[in-house]
Amino acid sequence: MMSEWQPKILAILCNWCSYAGADLAGVSRMQYPPNIRVVRVPCSGRVDPLFIMKSLQAGFDGVLVSGCHPGDCHYISGNYVARRKFAVLKPLLEFIGIEPNRVQFSWISAGEGERFATVVTKITEDVRKLGPSTRLVKKL
Repeated sequence: MMSEWQPKILAILCNWCSYAGADLAGVSRMQYPPNIRVVRVPCSGRVDPLFIMKSLQAGFDGVLVSGCHPGDCHYISGNYVARRKFAVLKPLLEFIGIEPNRVQFSWISAGEGERFATVVTKITEDVRKLGPSTRLVKKL
């Protein structure tokens, strides 16, 4: 019996809001796909676009970057920095042939466990429709 392909998704979450939202989803026993691997960063503004490119090269099929809602950043403007970086990265990824839905950005607060589960479900379904990522994957 062949099992259905499952996407591997990297979720880069800010410590103060999105990671806490993920924690709330887990503590509240909300159901969401188990396809994500979480990396906690101090702030979404800290996420270098190279991290995303390297993740896709390392074999992840999708990447989610999530930070605090605008105006709620613990470091005042880190989420705005992240949004600017993402606005530059997205067209570059499309230019090199990476499907836009493989890399997504969201705002999730510490009290939005249900929203975290919804966002993870959506990106998992979006990436599943695209199939395995082959564009940047380094073959050894």
